[in-house]
Amino acid sequence: MSLAITLFVLTYILLLVFPKMRAYIALGSATVFIITGILPFNKLFQVVDWNVLMMIAGTMGVVYLFIESQMPSLLADVIIRKLPNVKWVIIVLSLFAGIISAFVDNVATVLMVAPVAINICKKLNISPVKSIISIAIASNLQGAATLVGDTTSILLGGYANLNFLDFFVYRGKMGMFFVVQIAALIATLVLLWIFRNDKDTVQIETTTIVNDYFPTYLLVGIVLGLIIASFIPNTPAAINGIICMVGLFLGVARELLKKNTKLVVGVFKEIDYFTLLLLAGLFVVIAGISEAGVVEWLGKEFINLSGDNLFVVYTLIVWASVVFSAFIDNIPYIATMLPVVSSMSTILGIDPIILYFGLLTGATLGGNLTPIGASANITGIGILRKEGYEIKAWEFMRISIPFTLSAVLAGYILIWVIWC
Repeated sequence: MSLAITLFVLTYILLLVFPKMRAYIALGSATVFIITGILPFNKLFQVVDWNVLMMIAGTMGVVYLFIESQMPSLLADVIIRKLPNVKWVIIVLSLFAGIISAFVDNVATVLMVAPVAINICKKLNISPVKSIISIAIASNLQGAATLVGDTTSILLGGYANLNFLDFFVYRGKMGMFFVVQIAALIATLVLLWIFRNDKDTVQIETTTIVNDYFPTYLLVGIVLGLIIASFIPNTPAAINGIICMVGLFLGVARELLKKNTKLVVGVFKEIDYFTLLLLAGLFVVIAGISEAGVVEWLGKEFINLSGDNLFVVYTLIVWASVVFSAFIDNIPYIATMLPVVSSMSTILGIDPIILYFGLLTGATLGGNLTPIGASANITGIGILRKEGYEIKAWEFMRISIPFTLSAVLAGYILIWVIWC
């Protein structure tokens, strides 16, 4: 156990210090866990969650086709045309980004919606900073709403064996989707107050033209496929990943038949292999510390700290996750904490869902606190930097802190009331 803990701590330190090397660090650590015998070699392929990896890869590829079709830009144009001023442009764009992000990766969502906000701000000769920050944090918030909304949700779904509809209604009770929507509504009221003085009028003279609707149908088809699969008993463990990969295959095959090789190359470039390798390595590392008994030990220590009180355990998980996710990537954090939370639930003798949902709320929404807490935030800041705007941490946090704390508090209370 001592060797496993040492390797694990060293791995996390390296992940924090060398963010551009995370995938290689995780794979290297996984190799050490195998070589030292902490995790038997014959369990290597069993511990990697192929369902999660296929879901992420398939969704990323299809989202690229969706973006290239210009459909998100068209939808944004239609919405904005009906708005009276900048305040409502910011609010509606953030809500629009949130809706998309519930079904599409939040980084891809920011990449879709941000250009629209920048174009509007250029026409009005105003800074796009507020708009982009709002779009980024709203996208990250809604990532917890559905099974396919964010990598963290996909990880939870794979680990806890939750299907698409479980995020809407689970065992007859309100699921994460509705919890997130209520939290988003409260957080949006906070945004309305922050932007109460932005009353410049806005007009859009042109409308985006979409010539290819197939990627839209394909993305909707994947979502419907995930829903249908949730009703079918005894499906393969990797059914969600298979559905997403089939969608990707259909999209690529169609482009190849059209001899659109440039777009096909773009699809495979868009898939984030770095994240896939990072997760594959982390699956092995986490399985290694579980094999060594570290996860069970952590669960017991956490229970001892809370005095076997479920409310204290739940509160610690939510708010500790907010703090940690504000500074470290929530993907490795969630991947590490899921088995710990499961072990804690077993020790307490409770249904783990309240702790799972609490973990997802704190880790996913908590990433909004700082500019480096979520990939969507980093993406938004990168877009602004390309436009010539260097964003200071406080400038970002002036919007993100009240938005995040109001959303997390709402989710924290709702989950406890619903699932206690």
